[in-house]
Amino acid sequence: MSDPTEPVRRLLVDAINSDPDGREALEAEQGQVWDTDELTKDFDVLSFLAPFVVVRRKSDHKKGMLVFQHNPRFYFSFKSE
Repeated sequence: MSDPTEPVRRLLVDAINSDPDGREALEAEQGQVWDTDELTKDFDVLSFLAPFVVVRRKSDHKKGMLVFQHNPRFYFSFKSE
């Protein structure tokens, strides 16, 4: 089965991970940032489709999406549905 989003997602993954930011730089650019432990405290992870992760926020049960970089692994840019 073909995924029509794969070429665009691959470009995003390459762009995000070609020069990954540290936490302070990401926070300055994106606002709140989560590491993996913080992510699991605040969200239930529903699925991954790099560079995106679909989550449900535990505080209010809102479903949404985050972007993530691989190394160092940080999640950012939460958008609710």
